[in-house]
Amino acid sequence: MSDLNFLKGSRDEFAKLKGESSWEDKAEIIQRQMAEVFGSKNLSLLMGSGCSSLRHEDEELGIPTMKFLAEEFQALLAADAGQTFVNAEQKAKLHEKLGIDLSSDDLKGNLEQMMAVLINAHQFCKTSDKEELNTVAPLVESVIVGIKQFVLFKCTTGPFSNGNNSVVALYRRLYQSLATRARGLAPPWVFTTNYDLFNERAMDRSGIPYSNGFSGTVERRFNPATYRLALAEQLDITSRRWAAVDGFVHFCKLHGSVNWTEEDTGLFPIRESHAPLDPSKDRVMIYPTPSKQTASFGSPYSDMFREFQRQVVQDQSVLVILGFSFGDEHVNNIIFQGLTLPGFRIVAFMDPETNDITRELAALGDPRIWFIWGDGKEARKKAHYFEGVVNHLMPTSADQKIDQTIEKALHTLLAKQQDTEDGQG
Repeated sequence: MSDLNFLKGSRDEFAKLKGESSWEDKAEIIQRQMAEVFGSKNLSLLMGSGCSSLRHEDEELGIPTMKFLAEEFQALLAADAGQTFVNAEQKAKLHEKLGIDLSSDDLKGNLEQMMAVLINAHQFCKTSDKEELNTVAPLVESVIVGIKQFVLFKCTTGPFSNGNNSVVALYRRLYQSLATRARGLAPPWVFTTNYDLFNERAMDRSGIPYSNGFSGTVERRFNPATYRLALAEQLDITSRRWAAVDGFVHFCKLHGSVNWTEEDTGLFPIRESHAPLDPSKDRVMIYPTPSKQTASFGSPYSDMFREFQRQVVQDQSVLVILGFSFGDEHVNNIIFQGLTLPGFRIVAFMDPETNDITRELAALGDPRIWFIWGDGKEARKKAHYFEGVVNHLMPTSADQKIDQTIEKALHTLLAKQQDTEDGQG
């Protein structure tokens, strides 16, 4: 197929274009269509791990996706260069006592599958009457904890934590595109399965007001009632006239966050921390395990999934999917429920050949299901990757274009200044 593809159900939106149509021509059509999508009565975005991964010349500037996380974990196991997550001795004992090889073909490419085996083994050893198995339970638990700490480490450490703002800049562009939404429409909802803080940093740096389910100042604690509140400005003191603040966003982290902890104090035990947390301290996060669906039934996850479901079933609701490949059954179930309603639409930036679920969705030929994918404007990049989407396929306002021009000019000036200083040094 062509370098850029756009399917609405079974209809190819580019089929009527002339053969000499350029990539830019097709991108412009997508931009216009997305501008209409952003004008929907009820707009939601679902963002997955692909949004936080940004690879430039084989260097990860953000957070690796699950495939690369698994590869890096295996490299650490092989090197055992003093890393503190799971060492060679733990790995060897696990193999000796239970016959579980963490580097076997069945486990090495999938952290979720590895966690499944370990969690089942831990439960079995804990409940076994045999002492030799019962005594292995702490070892299995320590390996599980080590993998969790590795995931947490990768979500909090990298070029992005040392001054590289490349990923945050992409998120900021997404929220600038959301600002093109017309006044008077309901605030958009952004749902993410990611644990990182890129969304929050992007909104903070862009001055975008948002509600993430937490209230308070010194101690910010999760209270789902805050999602029912609106942010308004007073237009006339004498007549008490109010208007909703433009650009407001509702934000839900469906799988928790690297800066959420659970405490036993107060009515609301989930606290959002802005100070660095102890790396060994557990976070309120749904880790990549087969029990993700069960974990989502508990608070605060159940509260946020309820908001996700409520938004999906709203009248004239559109869900834009970015960096999410339908790998979470509990998320998929809500999306599929939405498709039973005639007014619900999906706009998925992904290749419909990604997996069995996307192939089945594409095979339905339902005009409410859109797929946008293909080669990117730059070589060796994909148009449906987060970087390509926000840079080339999202609607932009005149103000946003001016801001981007100014930003590029400032970067050029700073680079020249740095070259001058380096030359003098």
